This record gives sequence, structure tokens and C-alpha cells, in this order.
Amino acid sequence: EVQLVESGGGLVQAGGSLRLSCVASGFTSGDFAIGWFRQAPGREREGVSCISTRDAGIYYADSVKGRFTIFSDNDKKKVSLQMNSLKPEDTAVYYCAVRQGRMSTNYFISVRSKDDYWGQGTQVTVSS
Repeated sequence: EVQLVESGGGLVQAGGSLRLSCVASGFTSGDFAIGWFRQAPGREREGVSCISTRDAGIYYADSVKGRFTIFSDNDKKKVSLQMNSLKPEDTAVYYCAVRQGRMSTNYFISVRSKDDYWGQGTQVTVSS
């Protein structure tokens, strides 16, 4: 079965940095999209950033552009999110998700599916 293991969350002061990592395993080789979502208490889950094997596409939410960078590691279905210039508004539980198939990053970030697999989440807390 597909498993996603996240790490890297923690407590950081505003303006600081964190790097989140997600390692996906247990699914067959092929196209996929993988990325990060976040959810703060009482708020809707939002897409943060993702990458897709389709055209090596990359997506960033407007709120994190210029501050966050997503990148993959080799061909091991590992994805990291470098988070710089963190703001208190970034405080949330960050979840890694993956879906097999050929799709655009926009589609993956916008449309949820029962075929999505999710990690357990990692807490990011940014103090003012």
C-alpha cells in the first residue's frame, strides 16, 4: 500500500526557515503528482505546492510564491518543501499527498480524489 512519511515540522520564529520532506512508497512506477497541503484549525485545507511528472510542472500558491520552494530528490518519489521567510499565517498542519497518473499540477492541487494518498501531517508553528 502507498505510504507517505513526512518530517521537518516544528516551531520557528517569524522570518525563519524550515524544510519539510515527504517520502512516498508502495506504488508502481509511472506518472504521478505529489505535493503539500496545509490546514489550520477552523480553516479549509489549501494547496501549497506540488510537482507533477507531466511536463515537470510546478505549482505554488500565491501566498507562498517567492518564499517556498518545492523540489524532488532523484527518482525516489521524495519531495521537499523549503520554507523561507515564514510568517505566522503559515502556521498549520502540513500534509503530503500523492496521486498516480498523468495530470497537471493545477488539476492535482484543485481536485481531490479517492485515489489520493495522504501522510499523517507535520505541524508547523510560526511565532511572531
